[in-house]
Amino acid sequence: MSTAVNLQEVRIKSVSVTEDTITAYLVDGRVISVPLTWSWRLSEATPEQRTRYEIIGDGHGIHWPEIDEDISAEGMLYGTPAPRPQKPSK
Repeated sequence: MSTAVNLQEVRIKSVSVTEDTITAYLVDGRVISVPLTWSWRLSEATPEQRTRYEIIGDGHGIHWPEIDEDISAEGMLYGTPAPRPQKPSK
């Protein structure tokens, strides 16, 4: 028995960031939502900074220039939260 799998390309059409979530609206109608804490940079950014993003790579990712943060659509679907950098031990 064979199963046909339709692997659609994951591309972002628009984005919404609240106090709790990052939500990506995909061109195929799906919606991905992850906790804001997945991005420590976004969780520490001001609400105004969170609204200033660019959709990059023909919809494959999101970039926040002011805080130097990038999140990919596939990372939201399959990835893990961005790790906070470790402070050097003394």
